[in-house]
Amino acid sequence: MFRIVIVVLAFIAAFPAHATEAGWALLRDGGRVVLIRHAFAPGTGDPANFDIAKCATQRNLSDRGRQQARKIGSLFSAKAAETEKVLSSRSCRSLETARLAFGRLAEPFEALDAFGADDSQKLARNAAVLHEIAEWSGSGNLVLVAEEDVIAALTGISPREGEAMVVRAEGTGVHVLGRIIF
Repeated sequence: MFRIVIVVLAFIAAFPAHATEAGWALLRDGGRVVLIRHAFAPGTGDPANFDIAKCATQRNLSDRGRQQARKIGSLFSAKAAETEKVLSSRSCRSLETARLAFGRLAEPFEALDAFGADDSQKLARNAAVLHEIAEWSGSGNLVLVAEEDVIAALTGISPREGEAMVVRAEGTGVHVLGRIIF
């Protein structure tokens, strides 16, 4: 019985590493789309006085999150084809993640912002993100840095902070080809 438990635990521990390497393999040749949830930002949700234009009213990256964002950029430089374009949610935590990881490539893209409790434009915003994914034809990779609810709406998966998913458009959603955990 003890041996079975050890084997199961070893398999579980090895799975993220295997999934991560498979994700990097997909990015080596370029032409892929990657959804990344922003790096570590302590807490959950945003304060009641949230204002997209004011970082002081938002949940922001911690020092650990900034370190994670820089690691994301370093690993992309070392393990993936060129990152050709980066679009980001306008939240400070997502934009800072994108800028620390990918520098000047980072551009704000409203469709990647978190959905509010009464987001009447959710369908239109999802359609805008799906359009970007479906139309990507660059030789390098397209990176989209987004909020958890946006990624979950597209993929059905709630990613960890700083987790990446290699995706392709499929119908009204996306198909996850691989995952990378930082």
